[in-house]
Amino acid sequence: MLFGSSGIRRVFDKDLLDLSLKVGTACGSINNSIVIGTDTRTTAPVISSGFISGALAAGCSVSFGGIAPTPTVAFAAKMKDSGCCITASHNPEQYNGMKLVNPDGSAYTMEQQEEVERLVGQPLLSDWTGQGDYRSDDIITPHREAVLSSLSVEKEISMVLDCGGGAGSVITPGLLRDAGIRAECLNCHTGGKFPRPSEPLECNLGYIPGIIRSGKLDGAIIHDGDADRFMAFDNRGRYISGDHLLMLFAKHLGAKRVVTTADASMSIEEIAEVRRTPVGDSFVSEELRCWGDFGGEPSGSWIFPDHSLCPDGIYAAMLFCVIASSCDVAERIDKMPSYPLIRNSFECPGARKILQVMGAENPTDGIRIEDEDGWCLVRASGTEPKVRITAEGRTLNGAENMRDKGLSTLKSAKKRI
Repeated sequence: MLFGSSGIRRVFDKDLLDLSLKVGTACGSINNSIVIGTDTRTTAPVISSGFISGALAAGCSVSFGGIAPTPTVAFAAKMKDSGCCITASHNPEQYNGMKLVNPDGSAYTMEQQEEVERLVGQPLLSDWTGQGDYRSDDIITPHREAVLSSLSVEKEISMVLDCGGGAGSVITPGLLRDAGIRAECLNCHTGGKFPRPSEPLECNLGYIPGIIRSGKLDGAIIHDGDADRFMAFDNRGRYISGDHLLMLFAKHLGAKRVVTTADASMSIEEIAEVRRTPVGDSFVSEELRCWGDFGGEPSGSWIFPDHSLCPDGIYAAMLFCVIASSCDVAERIDKMPSYPLIRNSFECPGARKILQVMGAENPTDGIRIEDEDGWCLVRASGTEPKVRITAEGRTLNGAENMRDKGLSTLKSAKKRI
């Protein structure tokens, strides 16, 4: 199985390099044109070269945008048959991979993934007269201008911006500057290694609150490696949970129908009609094709269907600035419903098999346990050898009880293998 919950991701080795050529050939055989960008990893040039070589050899026209966030590649794909970002998103630097997107920004569907898997390794090369053409393109400017034309701040504000050494470094600093937002930039470089863990978790960002408070800033903008994710801190220096960001965006947009994932808080149901999908932004974007005004998942993926069906951390960052320029974000967050919610990850080799023993039809979708105290979701990570447990209750004790039920079920299944 090539694809996980968000594209193809592997630890870099010879097999991944070989796979990039094969996937490029497969994609080139089913698309006439494709746009490609990369994140900042040191292995990006060699993986992108493999993919590009395969696509060209299959007769596909290739547009290369260089270092660019996944949502930037997805935005450029509007003018192509498909897009590919060479990235492993928030995974550590030793990983790399490929995210494939459609012209509307949505991730490849299960049917499209199956077609790519079927074609991988088949002799699909064109002869010397049928090779595709190659060009380099600026895909940053059109994306930046589209965001600026859609959103503007009401007054001048000041933000911390931490791109984590990822692809957001090539667009978000300039975007904020052009929007008239003062940004104190941290880790906004493309050196190939991440100066902090790329996943935008509170535990990886302990230095941010002090900067906000000492500078009396209006908040902080945080990206992951390919800037499809966005997380934030409020003007009091507090990390804003993904569930509260989901509600903040939904309320500001006036969204009445929200698509989110099975691990999102039940509090969102108090402000909008909700449809839930398995964990993974690709499922959210697929549902938004037919229903919903806005969607996202608490890990930091936010999808604005009028803009693109790709999670766009760049657009989300600008929208957060718009909100921060019009209200006291901390006060607004404090007025939102909130229930104790616990998210834990556990290293777990063989996670997929264990989830199957637990009864999960799809290990990355997991199983959901519910009772009067709340709910618990146990699922295998689609990108790492981990099991993720999310539990929520109307009280902290209720959430802990649900977490313990999930962990007990996991341990019992592990013993049966």
